[in-house]
Amino acid sequence: MVKVRSIVLILGVLAVTAAHTLEPGDRVDNFRLLDHRGESHELYYHSDASAIVVMVQGNGCPIVRNQLPRLAEIRDAYADKGVEFFLINSNLHDDRDRIRTEASEFSIDFPILMDSGQLIGESMGFTRTAEVFVINPNRWQLAYRGPIDDRVSYQAQRPTATRDYLTDALDAVLAGEAVSQAEVEAEGCLVHFPERDQRAKQTPSYSEDIAPLIADNCVACHRPGGIGPFAMSEYAIVHGFAPMIREVLRTDRMPPWHADPHHGEFSNDRSLTTAERQKLVRWVEAGAPRGEGEDPLPALTARDWPEWELGEPDLIIELPPFDVPATGVIAYQHPRIPNPLKEGVWVRAVDFEPGDRAVVHHIIATFAGQEGRHQREGALGSALGGFVPGGGPTRYPEGTGVFLEPDAIFVLQMHYTTMGRATTDVTRMALYFADEPPERELRNLVLINPRISIPPHTRKHTEQATHTFEHDVWVHSLLPHAHYRGRSSAFIAVHSDGSEETLLSVPNYDFNWQHDYVLAEPVFLPAGTKLIHRTSWDNSAQNRANPDPSVEVRWGLQSWDEMLFGSVRYTRADTAAETARVTRPGNASGH
Repeated sequence: MVKVRSIVLILGVLAVTAAHTLEPGDRVDNFRLLDHRGESHELYYHSDASAIVVMVQGNGCPIVRNQLPRLAEIRDAYADKGVEFFLINSNLHDDRDRIRTEASEFSIDFPILMDSGQLIGESMGFTRTAEVFVINPNRWQLAYRGPIDDRVSYQAQRPTATRDYLTDALDAVLAGEAVSQAEVEAEGCLVHFPERDQRAKQTPSYSEDIAPLIADNCVACHRPGGIGPFAMSEYAIVHGFAPMIREVLRTDRMPPWHADPHHGEFSNDRSLTTAERQKLVRWVEAGAPRGEGEDPLPALTARDWPEWELGEPDLIIELPPFDVPATGVIAYQHPRIPNPLKEGVWVRAVDFEPGDRAVVHHIIATFAGQEGRHQREGALGSALGGFVPGGGPTRYPEGTGVFLEPDAIFVLQMHYTTMGRATTDVTRMALYFADEPPERELRNLVLINPRISIPPHTRKHTEQATHTFEHDVWVHSLLPHAHYRGRSSAFIAVHSDGSEETLLSVPNYDFNWQHDYVLAEPVFLPAGTKLIHRTSWDNSAQNRANPDPSVEVRWGLQSWDEMLFGSVRYTRADTAAETARVTRPGNASGH
């Protein structure tokens, strides 16, 4: 857990407990969930809504199915009044495919948010499906919970309702008045929360569950000198930041990993499993208890961090010093450094050693020829690799390499963040060479669309770029890139028969984290496959990173401009052709 936008230090027993049932007047905490279509939704994003309606959905529940048409009628009736509507599914047995099937069969056009870990359903006190929650975004208070109306019950249905609880509640909220009947017992199918009913017996152990989880997943960034704003070095610190840990997990801000798990597996996946998230959040909600025995975290985090994880480099490039101020926003830096080598070499791995890890947020390293071919300042030419805190060195797939020309110029994209004190960073880049030419050259395809035009005040605008492969290829990694208005991004392979395969979906794109998503196993794409890189942007005032929602945004190098830019690392599948290509004259060995 690296990036914390606000810090609230609360010691002692926490205000939020798993046994709590959300009641009218209570504050509803923020959360972020994916829906059944793979889109990301954050509750507090809708701060401009007049009211938010959440209905508990569950596959196969007859009351839900019967009431959804009425909910759709209410949504349409309040469409011009700024009311947002969502469904949330917290059933353990309803996975995304089953929910999609249910939505298709019953023509459900609401986004169905998937609470697969049950953390949101537990915190909001869900008990039955078909219950609706009306949230007032003014202070994020629960205004009403109960059924839509009294028309449907377990045994019978009335032709019409005699009590319209939901519309009465909405009218009161929109009028700025208290809801007269703020809580009504709902009828629906029971939602099974096996953990909630036995919470006292199943509170995770700090020493056995939490401390090892933090050491394995958080300390690489949250350590002395790391980019994390505090070091997770002992229980007292973790306990003090426990409410913040819960918040960044519920809103999916931490750990910094944004790939939709429904599409693809990645070797550099930094996410937590559902079980790990449950352990952390439930431990926090139980009061973050210390337990008995010695604190194991100091011993678990007291490790030697090697200067170079891969050993002594073959070449070290020192970047120019950069003065980082104490506060403010720093534009991306793009230092350019000539290659000091006089002959070509095959690179097999790249690593970075920031001078000050507390301010270096990410690095993307590329190179281009002296003449400027493939060169675009701030974008990728021939890709070498990158750095993200806690991410480790870039190792190329076995049997592959990148040929570095002797006349090349290194072009780096440096993202610095301020930390409250001024500092000077001198980052070093390490290159590791192959002794022999590889079997295949690791190539870099760039998918761009410099003709993008994003209208003002638009919450979701989508455009794309495409490329059709002329040869059989293996795709190894994918990197989407946009700027402050980036909302989501995806790479989609369209096969010759018209079928589509999503290689990567990033439903919650975050400009602050420039991930190169490395496939756990390369994906084979036959000749004739069209690869689509599709990006959506949020140019509305609800995007808090948006510099100016009133302007039409076009392609540009600055962060307040935008890009549709995707980098794809691949190799040719034709081994014979590749062997001939990679045996280049002047290749150095033995460095």
